[in-house]
Amino acid sequence: MLKVHYRVLLISCLVYAFAAMNTMLIGALLVPIAREWGLSKPDQGILASSGYVGMFLGAIIFGILADRIGRRATIGITVALLSLFTGMCGMASNMNQMILLRFIAGMGLGGALPQPGVYTSEYAPDRYRGRFLGLVETSWVYGVLLAMLISWTVVPSAGWRFAFALGYTPLLLIPLLFLMPESIRYLISSGKIDLARDMANKFGINLPEVKIEKRSYKKCMADILGGKFRKRTLLLWILWFSLVYTYHGIFIWLPSIYYNMGIAYVRSIEFTLLVTLVQIPGYYSSTFLLDSVGRKKTLSVYLALAGIGSLMFATARDITSILLYSCVISFFNLGSWAGLYAYTPELYPTEIRGFGSGTAAAMGRVAGILAPYLTGIVWTMYGLNAAFLVFFVIHLLASISTLILGIETKRKTLEELSS
Repeated sequence: MLKVHYRVLLISCLVYAFAAMNTMLIGALLVPIAREWGLSKPDQGILASSGYVGMFLGAIIFGILADRIGRRATIGITVALLSLFTGMCGMASNMNQMILLRFIAGMGLGGALPQPGVYTSEYAPDRYRGRFLGLVETSWVYGVLLAMLISWTVVPSAGWRFAFALGYTPLLLIPLLFLMPESIRYLISSGKIDLARDMANKFGINLPEVKIEKRSYKKCMADILGGKFRKRTLLLWILWFSLVYTYHGIFIWLPSIYYNMGIAYVRSIEFTLLVTLVQIPGYYSSTFLLDSVGRKKTLSVYLALAGIGSLMFATARDITSILLYSCVISFFNLGSWAGLYAYTPELYPTEIRGFGSGTAAAMGRVAGILAPYLTGIVWTMYGLNAAFLVFFVIHLLASISTLILGIETKRKTLEELSS
């Protein structure tokens, strides 16, 4: 492998980690915000969901843009959006203002989250592509840990508003993006052959064979919904919906779940930190299985085990059991994410990779809009156990869908998978 491979991996990991931090800050800060503004659980759900409305639009808009202006520029624009408007949430004086700011920040987050995977997949060596993409996805947990650490250390002394100000931090990545190369596959697909050849020669990379074709939004949509891509698209939409719904339905609410069990706020954040730390071995175990066992088997098994963890949580009666099953869910749900993040960009050709990945992520954002609000409603009306029974069913359906609709992509070139 070459230095450029590691440079692309590093910047992709940093973008993904900081996007994760800004996404999950709202969950870490929801308890003190709700206390100050007197918000009910459904109100808290609406506030948490507002960012996902923006993420839905951002995933589609910036997915299209990534295929028009390039991966690097799109990442830069989205990082600017997610940073500026997350930081500004600390200036909100009421719930409506924060909903608007979260919505705009969400557009940047929704656009940013699929792009590191697209960018990395187009540079990573075929033999190690699953591992590289799994490592990018693994960086999510470090961003979530940062969000939890911010709430744990900053809120007690400086308050939740100052905690949001740390959301400006990802702006530091923008100068680094100017030092990164554009995707060679993107350059070829957009007709910039000479530039792509010069860049390939500079880095000692073989020039890939990529079709040169300009596609409209309508043509891109027809492509991902037609022919051999139909089943792939259906599977990705199911997986993205399922994993976003379960992840954000559970982990946005987790500090509040512990807090409502009578645990002090700081202690509830400590519990959430512990559960989040379990995600690290979950990610890495899955990441190192992707290129040996394969994407399909790893995904289906991890999804099923995350579902079993959710079922056991629904039947738990004491805080020790709840903490244990929270860790089981955390390990296998996030391991599933490593598989999905590797899988998504592999299933589409270069000319629609950004669009296909973006629309799959957008389907997840629909789940993100619904999950925080519906979890709050189900919890209020039917109890917390009912909410986790829903998570069990969704995990199980996603696992079965992978077995029925999935194809194996390990160690195949992107061109083989596209042909």
